[in-house]
Amino acid sequence: MALPRGGWDEESAAPIGDDFPTSKKPRFGSSRFPLSRWELAAAIAVFFTFIIGIFSILVTMPREEYDKILRLPRNLSDLRVLKDNIAVYARDHQAQFMLGYCSIYIFMQTFMIPGTIFFSLLAGALFGIGKGLMLVLFTATAGASSCYFLSKIIGRPLASWLWPEKLRFFQAEISKRKEKLLNYMLFLRITPTLPNTFINLASPIVDIPFHVFFFATLFGLIPSSFITVRAGLALGDLKSVRDLYDFKTLVVLFLIGSVVILPSILKRKHTYE
Repeated sequence: MALPRGGWDEESAAPIGDDFPTSKKPRFGSSRFPLSRWELAAAIAVFFTFIIGIFSILVTMPREEYDKILRLPRNLSDLRVLKDNIAVYARDHQAQFMLGYCSIYIFMQTFMIPGTIFFSLLAGALFGIGKGLMLVLFTATAGASSCYFLSKIIGRPLASWLWPEKLRFFQAEISKRKEKLLNYMLFLRITPTLPNTFINLASPIVDIPFHVFFFATLFGLIPSSFITVRAGLALGDLKSVRDLYDFKTLVVLFLIGSVVILPSILKRKHTYE
């Protein structure tokens, strides 16, 4: 994952209501737990499938390394210690490390667990810009795709419960941009307009085709992933994750995003004229 996205509040552009291909209408903002029993069971089954897979990979690692490398970083200080401890292991057992890294990253992306930005920084610190960027793009795209398909099963009530206003806004914007949907999705991935976790969960709900979602994710995350991976090279000098995305960096990302969405804007203007 590259750029942490807080997004901002937009006014509801249109009610979702009958736009959803279902007869069940979600109760936006309800305090009741949104998942039915079978949806919860499906989520638990996927969760434990990931856990078993990760455990199967970890048991192949040398036991004496466990206490040093099996620690999820919670801040930059933890990440620096982890990087120092894991550098030799990543070099000597590269295949096992890659499997463990990818499985944990994809697991965190699938279940929207915060902290993947530390893994992106770690990729840059251990492998440099080229290899680190490829690794981050692969895992971030795979994790987002996994979340997309999980959302097809349980996403609708969960998104309606967590982000009712954003979901209405997103539905309205997607319905206006059917012809240039890839451009719009690239814009959203490049810029911090909407949170990445929200995009992953909401995309199948608002009927964004998977091929559009996949290519927008793969290419749209390149700029922010590059920023994060490059910062990993100077991990010792980084004081805060917030330093990665200062005002100048955000302006650049919005400029790139504006270039991507420009054809869609020009076409709409031509249509109105």
